[in-house]
Amino acid sequence: MLIRLYNENPDPRRINQIVDVLRNGGIIIYPTDTVYAMGCDITNQKAVEKVARLKGIQVEKSQFSFICYDLSQLSDFTKPIPNTIFKLMRRNLPGPFTFILEANNNVPRYFKGKKKTVGIRVPNNNITREIVKELGNPIFSTSVHSNDEIEAYPTDPELIHEEFTDKVDLVIDGGFGDNNVSTIIDCTGDEYVVVREGKGEILF
Repeated sequence: MLIRLYNENPDPRRINQIVDVLRNGGIIIYPTDTVYAMGCDITNQKAVEKVARLKGIQVEKSQFSFICYDLSQLSDFTKPIPNTIFKLMRRNLPGPFTFILEANNNVPRYFKGKKKTVGIRVPNNNITREIVKELGNPIFSTSVHSNDEIEAYPTDPELIHEEFTDKVDLVIDGGFGDNNVSTIIDCTGDEYVVVREGKGEILF
């Protein structure tokens, strides 16, 4: 299924339709402020495992991230963070950044394995944020990769739909995507460290 939505004003009826798919264990591909991503409801273990199989990875070894609506969801999944880190995140989110933080015990066990961290994303994309807001909890996020040797990340949602129509339950056409990934900032040490340069210039 392919659903067209506009970032400026996402149709609430369509948003509800997408949320119903997620609540029923469905897999979706959705736009962010960087590349298109694949994901599901983080509370549905079978859906998470299906996403991992599609990516050819093990859940506990994956570099996953959670898409949140805003920073109010941080305390649900992370240990208390220093005020300096919170201010850094507030200055840069919503935006094309992934912040690596220490996970608390609320992060589903099947995600963690031996890892004690979680990646947090609040993308500057109204479609995805409205989905998360309506769902009531974050969605699992992993980048959609292309089979194209030249373009690592597909940008055309119609072509994405053609490639994944028999693999996922729904693809959201939010317009052409970017082919530049998020910048990753590790905030688990004494000082934050940029571990991957991507889209966006972090405001320190």
